[in-house]
Amino acid sequence: MDFILYEVDGAVGTITINRPKALNALNSQVLDELNATLDAVDLDTVRCLILTGAGEKSFVAGADIGEMSTLTKAEGEAFGKKGNDVFLKLEHFPIPVIAAVNGFALGGGCEISMSCDIRICSENAVFGQPEAGLGITPGFGGTQRLARLVSPGMAKQLIYTARNIKADEAYRIGLVNAVYPLEELLPAAQKMAAGIAKQAPIAVRNCKKAINEGLQVSIDKAVEIEEKLFGDCFETEDQKAGMGNFLAPKDQKVKVVPFKNC
Repeated sequence: MDFILYEVDGAVGTITINRPKALNALNSQVLDELNATLDAVDLDTVRCLILTGAGEKSFVAGADIGEMSTLTKAEGEAFGKKGNDVFLKLEHFPIPVIAAVNGFALGGGCEISMSCDIRICSENAVFGQPEAGLGITPGFGGTQRLARLVSPGMAKQLIYTARNIKADEAYRIGLVNAVYPLEELLPAAQKMAAGIAKQAPIAVRNCKKAINEGLQVSIDKAVEIEEKLFGDCFETEDQKAGMGNFLAPKDQKVKVVPFKNC
C-alpha cells in the first residue's frame, strides 16, 4: 500500500489515508487501496473502524482534480462509479465506522466522511462540496447523502453555492456529532470506538443494518426489518451473556461482558 495505512489496536482498526503532499486527495490508486484494505479487515476480531487522514491540515481535500481534468464523459462516469462502489462498501460495512475529520473535507472528502456512521472533527475542519465551481456535480454520493443528513434545503444551498463551512457550522447543521481541538480528535475517536467495541458485536451490527435499511423504506417496512434483526439476536451467545449478566446477583456481575461475537 502506497497511500493507505491500516493499524489494529485490540478490537479497533484505524485506516489512515496517507497522501499528505496532495492533502490526501483521492485518486484511482487511493480508492483501489482503500477498497482492498476494507476487504482485508478481520471482522472476527475488529469491531469498529476509524477513518482519518495523515497530517494536521487535511482529512481528504477532495478527488484528485489533476486526474479528473482530462476525463471523457464515459471516463467520468466510470470514475464516479469507482468512488461510489468504495463509499457504498464503507457505508454498508458490517461494523461501525467513525470518521475523524482532521482538516479539509471537501468534495470527495466530505462525501467519504458522510459514508461513515459517525463524524467527529477537529476545530480546523472545513467541509464543502465545491464541485459546481469546477463545472461538475458531486460524483461520490454528495447530492444524496448530504440531503439525507442535513435536510434537502441546506444541502441544496451548500451544493449550489459551492460554499465551504467551518467546524462550528458543520456541528450546528448536524453534519458532525462533535468538535474537538486537533490534538484531542484521534483520542476521542479511539475512546468512542473502544466504547462501541465493548458492546455485543452482533447486536451492534444488527443495529447498523436496521438503521441503514430502515431509512430506505416506509416506517411499516422499517419496523419489520427491525423485528427480524431483533429476533435474530436471541439465537446468539452474546444475548445470553448480556442478559445473564444483567440478571446475575450483584456480587457476580461484571463491568464488561466478554462478548464472543457469536
